[in-house]
Amino acid sequence: MKKFTKLTSAVVPLNIENIDTDQIIPARFLKATTREGFGENLFRDWRYNGDNTPKPEFVLNNPTYSGRVLVAGKNFGCGSSREHAAWAIQDAGFDAVISSFFADIFKGNALNNGLLPIQVSDDFLVQIFKSVDANAQSALEVDLENQTVTIVENGAQESFEINPYKKSCLINGYDDIDFILAQKQLIEEFEQAR
Repeated sequence: MKKFTKLTSAVVPLNIENIDTDQIIPARFLKATTREGFGENLFRDWRYNGDNTPKPEFVLNNPTYSGRVLVAGKNFGCGSSREHAAWAIQDAGFDAVISSFFADIFKGNALNNGLLPIQVSDDFLVQIFKSVDANAQSALEVDLENQTVTIVENGAQESFEINPYKKSCLINGYDDIDFILAQKQLIEEFEQAR
């Protein structure tokens, strides 16, 4: 996985609550076994008409918005436990998702795949959406080491929680197996001492 320490980026605002994993990546696209190619079908039914033409009103089709941070309404990632939802978001170019609430399974899948889910308060989420409404290029600074999100334009900041183990994995670019391999010397020392 790639390392994540600090990110400053414009955001893609998706001010919709209760976005489930079938909306993130519809089940009919889950046939692949590798992580690549899911991004083109991210929010497929919201992004495209039946004839595969883009819906210009959908935020991912609007050239005004770009960035590596997806900001979504409350209760993001509910529904089924598909890991493909995290894969699709990453494959579409996002490194972090911000919401005021995440489904636990989605949050775990995101962290296991190097996608940072950041849970903020309802009030701070409203501030982010207002900032982007006023200026589509409004940027956020995500500082994983200090566990803060800052609205760059006005300096408003909020802290977020993250499991210390997953934080360490993201900062070092480790998945669970990489983490264990990084402990090889300690494991060998332990075994020799027995």
